[in-house]
Amino acid sequence: MPPTAEELAVLDNKLSKRFIELDPDGYFLIYLDRDANLICAKHFTNVINEKGLACDPNTGEPIPTKGKVDRAPTTLYTGRTAKELAIKIFEENKPAPIAFPDHAAYLGREFVRAEIALITGAEYVQD
Repeated sequence: MPPTAEELAVLDNKLSKRFIELDPDGYFLIYLDRDANLICAKHFTNVINEKGLACDPNTGEPIPTKGKVDRAPTTLYTGRTAKELAIKIFEENKPAPIAFPDHAAYLGREFVRAEIALITGAEYVQD
């Protein structure tokens, strides 16, 4: 018998809590612009300190993981679909602003989740 949606959700939630090495080329904040029907990805640069924390490259201070952070993105990417957004970031942008293949895989998953939310009207919260 195939797994249930609930069982798969439990697995995904468990996997979301695993340790990941932070990408020295930066991070992305993904959101929907429902008025424009776009998936948006803001790219921010960072440096990784000796403790493995993402830090502001200008101040050297750790970037908080919760709450509002007042930083300007390096670039704003937008696309109507997950594929269009991924092409803009990874194919049209050389070199792509990403160092780790697992980060690219994560972004692909998130772009698909965002596209589904855009189509269905569901809430999108980045994992």
